[in-house]
Amino acid sequence: QVQLVESGGGLVQAGDSLRLSCTASGRTFSSYNMGWFRQVQVKVREFVAAIRWSGGTTYYADSVKGRFTISRDNAKNTVYLQMNSLKPEDTAVYYCAAAPLYANVVTSTEYDFWGQGTHVTVSS
Repeated sequence: QVQLVESGGGLVQAGDSLRLSCTASGRTFSSYNMGWFRQVQVKVREFVAAIRWSGGTTYYADSVKGRFTISRDNAKNTVYLQMNSLKPEDTAVYYCAAAPLYANVVTSTEYDFWGQGTHVTVSS
């Protein structure tokens, strides 16, 4: 079992930055691929970014490429999402999730464990 707790959300203005953190419990964090997804109301949960267990490979949705950066610190059991140049359309609940080693990390159904989400609101 892996328990995930996100933090760092909030209300910001367009163009601002935020850094989300997700801390995992358990000793096996380093063996999981980690991802960030976001959801707006009842819409489908959308892939944002993912990082392989070693931190060597990252993936981004086209809508955030060049603005968001995912990273992880396995010693701290934490994955981060640095969000720069935020836009109103980035407003959503952001979830971090953990997937097994050989998962297709851009697909939400591949993830076994999810955090409770953190709200990000970007005003224009």
